[in-house]
Amino acid sequence: MRSLAQEFAPQKIRVNAVAPGTIRTPINRSAWETEEAMKNLLELIPYKRIDEPDDIAEAVLWLASDLSDYMNGATMFVDGAMSTYPAFRGAG
Repeated sequence: MRSLAQEFAPQKIRVNAVAPGTIRTPINRSAWETEEAMKNLLELIPYKRIDEPDDIAEAVLWLASDLSDYMNGATMFVDGAMSTYPAFRGAG
């Protein structure tokens, strides 16, 4: 992101990324569909809930809007602080 942003910023082209956590979608249903699986998953997420598709969509919508005009070369983590949690880093 940073290299591309540096290259394209003079043309006012912004380059950013979204790094989602565990999203409640069919592809990872086994990670959240049972009470035990959800309990184990939530131990890895400080915010104590998993991402919903709308959480990611709203972040992308903000990045695509003029409200994020000066944000460039960044990765936005939309993961309930999952990536900062020591248990996740050790398990990931």
